[in-house]
Amino acid sequence: MQTTHSFSSETHAQVYLSRPWAKKYPPSMPKEIDLGNYKNIFQMLEESGRKHGKLPAFTNMGVSYSFDETLDKAEAFASYLQNVLKLEKGDRVAIQSPNLLQYPVALFGILKAGMTVVNTNPLYTTREMAHQFKDSGAKAILILENFADKLEEILPETQIKHVIITEIGDGLPLAKRLLTNFVVRVVKKMVPAHGLRGTRFNEALALGRAAPSRPVQIGLDDVAFLQYTGGTTGVSKAAMLTHRNILSNLTQMSEWFKPKLKEGVESVITALPLYHVFSLTVNCFGLYKIGTNNILVTNPKDIPAFVKLLATSKPTIITAVSTLLGALMQDKGFDSVDFSSVKVTVAGGMALKASVANEWKKRTGTTVLEGYGLTETSPLATCNPLDGQDQLGTIGIPVPSTDMMLIDDDGKPVPQGEAGEICVKGPQVMKGYYNRPEETEKVMLGEWLKTGDMGVMEKDGFFRITDRKKDMILVSGFNVYPNEIEDVIMMHPKVLEAAAIGIPDEHSGEIVKLFVVPRDPSLTIEEVSTFCREKLVAYKCPRKIEFRKEIPKTNIGKPLRRMLRDQ
Repeated sequence: MQTTHSFSSETHAQVYLSRPWAKKYPPSMPKEIDLGNYKNIFQMLEESGRKHGKLPAFTNMGVSYSFDETLDKAEAFASYLQNVLKLEKGDRVAIQSPNLLQYPVALFGILKAGMTVVNTNPLYTTREMAHQFKDSGAKAILILENFADKLEEILPETQIKHVIITEIGDGLPLAKRLLTNFVVRVVKKMVPAHGLRGTRFNEALALGRAAPSRPVQIGLDDVAFLQYTGGTTGVSKAAMLTHRNILSNLTQMSEWFKPKLKEGVESVITALPLYHVFSLTVNCFGLYKIGTNNILVTNPKDIPAFVKLLATSKPTIITAVSTLLGALMQDKGFDSVDFSSVKVTVAGGMALKASVANEWKKRTGTTVLEGYGLTETSPLATCNPLDGQDQLGTIGIPVPSTDMMLIDDDGKPVPQGEAGEICVKGPQVMKGYYNRPEETEKVMLGEWLKTGDMGVMEKDGFFRITDRKKDMILVSGFNVYPNEIEDVIMMHPKVLEAAAIGIPDEHSGEIVKLFVVPRDPSLTIEEVSTFCREKLVAYKCPRKIEFRKEIPKTNIGKPLRRMLRDQ
């Protein structure tokens, strides 16, 4: 059967139409989504914030900002940008910071002032920073002082005229702020020497309080974010995400949350960085909208401290990537944590490993729900339902008013059950790549976005990712998907991590090479090879196996297969 898009399947249509939002948000009507009276993101933030008032909105290092306090500080930051820096609507303002209380204050302030946010990874090299700031044309930046030396080096290459510097403890009360900043700067020596001049964050807030911010007419089609793709291949590009894109995705999420989450009572562990589109939209906006307390984790790589936070904070929601869930379960204190308060664990940002999901369920009693999306879709495109009808190993079904289509290399729909490139159509799909019309044209088929991901629609109407199209390995004419091999070897009790790539071979074109991080030092290459031969057809079995101490990953935990191929 040819599948024009996801709802051509009778089974899939029945699955979708059984959901409570189906009549309000019917399939094949992606532009019909009801945004209510919202004309821009800040309208939503302000309405939700005032509704939940004194409840905690963001918590970090034991200190909470209420919804009211977050909005009041955001007002001061917006006034500073407008009245002191004299920036105008549409000007680009960068944020380069991990998860700290200062982040949502600056984010909300920039949006209130009608400016465009340029989220920047704090761990970027000077080359990556220079590219992003030049490409975006950012005029101002809020930067954590730990990275100020890098900005100083490349600042003359950019259009940045205004620098706001913050320290890790700047969002804390005075005594705790001074102590924290002293420890970071003097004891831990985490702030490299620099000569960068700029306004201090708290000084900027004080200056902003001298006058109210100016009202700005912000429309749904104005660009709210220049959200850069990971840049693992080629030049990093900025997806233009409009206020309509983000608000549509928030509306879609709100319907998805309803079966299990309640307003004003939830708390979420926010370990993924807020500058990443998943955490930005799902946690900072979507869960904020229903009155959730975002418990910000500044350094998720400190696993023992993370486990202690889980034990003391009693969250009702956990969002993470598969590798982070796996790392948490390796900590010796993990099994002493009481997870009875947790309603849902959501995995995003990368493919969920079945072995990780099964172990998490066994040890916490909580099912891991997997969703799917990408920067260009704001990001959520599909998710497993929260109504108990989830399917482990799938990415669920499209969120309200979202269509999906699977195509072959010629752009034609593939038969149901066969792998094809996933295409997405919906109101959350980006406006295009900033200043890159040729790149936009490469990924857009009319209103359809070509994701570069390969997937299959199962008979029950749920979708499953097979792998990234560019990571596909071609062995003697057969397509081999790295995720499948990794999932299989991760079932071995002596394996901690794994990554598969294709390498050239004169006989078969390519062969599979597998990189393994042993959990047990007694693991041998022969054991791995035998296990694979037992679980995989011959052409999928790795011909070369290499043990590593670690697998290179992006800052959010995705395996960097490109680096493995280049080594």
